Amino acid sequence: MIRQALAATVLLAAAPLAAQSTTQDELQARYDRALAAGYKSLFLCGAMASDPSGLRRSELSVEQYELTGIYDALDPMVREMPHRIERGADGMIDYVGTDWAEDMPPRVAEYRGETGCALLPIGASLPTGEELRETRIDRVGDPTVYPLTEAVSPATTQAARLALTAKYGEDTRTTAVLVRQGDVTRGKAFAPGFDANSRQRTWSVAKSLATTLVGAAVQGGAAEVMQSAGLGLDESDPRRAITIDNLLRMASGRYSDTAGNRTDPLYMGGTTIGESALDWPLLHPPGSVYRYANNDTLAAVQAIDGYLGAHPPAMLFERLGMHDTTAETDWQGDYILSSQVWTSAADLALVGQLYLNDGIWRGERILPEGWVEYVSSPSGPQPDGPFGYGAGFWLLNKSEGVPSDTFAAMGNRGQFIIIVPSLNVVIVRRGEDPAGSRFDIAGFTRDVLESLEK
Repeated sequence: MIRQALAATVLLAAAPLAAQSTTQDELQARYDRALAAGYKSLFLCGAMASDPSGLRRSELSVEQYELTGIYDALDPMVREMPHRIERGADGMIDYVGTDWAEDMPPRVAEYRGETGCALLPIGASLPTGEELRETRIDRVGDPTVYPLTEAVSPATTQAARLALTAKYGEDTRTTAVLVRQGDVTRGKAFAPGFDANSRQRTWSVAKSLATTLVGAAVQGGAAEVMQSAGLGLDESDPRRAITIDNLLRMASGRYSDTAGNRTDPLYMGGTTIGESALDWPLLHPPGSVYRYANNDTLAAVQAIDGYLGAHPPAMLFERLGMHDTTAETDWQGDYILSSQVWTSAADLALVGQLYLNDGIWRGERILPEGWVEYVSSPSGPQPDGPFGYGAGFWLLNKSEGVPSDTFAAMGNRGQFIIIVPSLNVVIVRRGEDPAGSRFDIAGFTRDVLESLEK
C-alpha cells in the first residue's frame, strides 16, 4: 500500500553559484514556515478526506476551528498560507498542498484511504492522483453496527450545554458533548455545525486508543506488557530493558527534548517514527521516573507492529462500530497513535463503553481480563498536578466530588473520554480550545454526575 518510491521523490534546490550561509534565526523562521504549511495540509486533509460531500466537516469549518488557536509561532502563518485541495473525478480528495517557500514544493498531505492522510517530507514532489488511487484502500463503515440509543435527561442535557459557555474555562471552545449512562445517551450538546458524528483529531486521546490496541494484542497472545519493547541496538543495549509497561506508563527513562515531547518533526515536518521516536538515550532506570512523552507511546505501538500488520486499527474500529474513526500513519506506513487519529464523539463513546464492559463486546472478550484495572492503576511513578496516571490513561483519583475509580483519555485542545465504572458512565467532550486555554474537566465531570442524580 505504501509506495517506497516516495523516498526518492525529494526535490533539492539547485546549488548556488557562490557560497551562501544563513543564521540560526533564519533557519528557524524557515523551518517554522515549513511546519505551519505541513500542519495546514494535514489538518485540512484529515478532517475532510473521508467526507467528499463536505456535509460533516467543510473547509470553512476546519479553517475556523482546527486552523485557529494553534501554537503562537505558527498560528499567524497558517491562515495566510495559500493552499489547494486536489480531488479526483470521484470527488474524493487526492491531496492537499500548502505553499510555504518560493524555492521549494508545497507541503503535501496525501489521502490513502483506510489510513487517512499522510504528511510527506519537506521537499517531496507532488503525487499524482492516478498513483494514489492505485494504492488506496477505502474503508466503508456501517453505522448500524452499534447505534447509540437515547433516553435524554433534561438536567443532564442542561449540564452538557453549560460546556458550550465559558463556565469551565475562558476562551474554551466546546464542539461536542455526549453523556452516556447504562449504554444510553442521557445528555448531549453541540456547537453550530457539529454533531455526534463530526470528525475531529483526537490528539493525545490516541494514546488511550494505542493502549487499547496493545490490550487487544495481549488478548490475542501477540504481546505481554512486561516484555521488552525491543528498543536499543542489541541485547547489550540498556534500552532493551524498557518494557511495554514502562512505555505505557510514561516511565521509559528516556530523554525527550521538550516538555510534553512536542514531536514537531513527526507531526508537522514529515519525518518518520523510526527517524524521530525510537532512538532517544536513556537518562533514568526504566520504571523510575514519570516523563510524559509522545515517543513512549510511539515505541509501545512499534512493539506490537507485527500484530498491527495482521490486525490493523481499522479492524478493531469496525468491530466496535466506530465508522467515523481513522488512524493515520507517517509516510512510510507506521501508525502515529500518539496523536494522529480522527474520530467522532459517538465513536469515542463506544471506546468508553468497551471499558465499562470490562473489555467485552457483544459477548466477545477483546481486552484481557483485568485490563481495566491495569490501565487505571497508578502503579508506576506519578506526575505532579491534579491527575494521576495509569497505563495510557489519566486518573481522576484526586478530584473532589468525582468517584476515585474514574479514569480518562485526554488530548490537546480539550479532547476527553471520562470513564466512571462505579456509575456506569461515559462522558465525551470534544473541543478546539486555543493554545493556553484549559477546560476544567474535573469540574465539568462533577457537575454532570450530579445532574444524573436528579
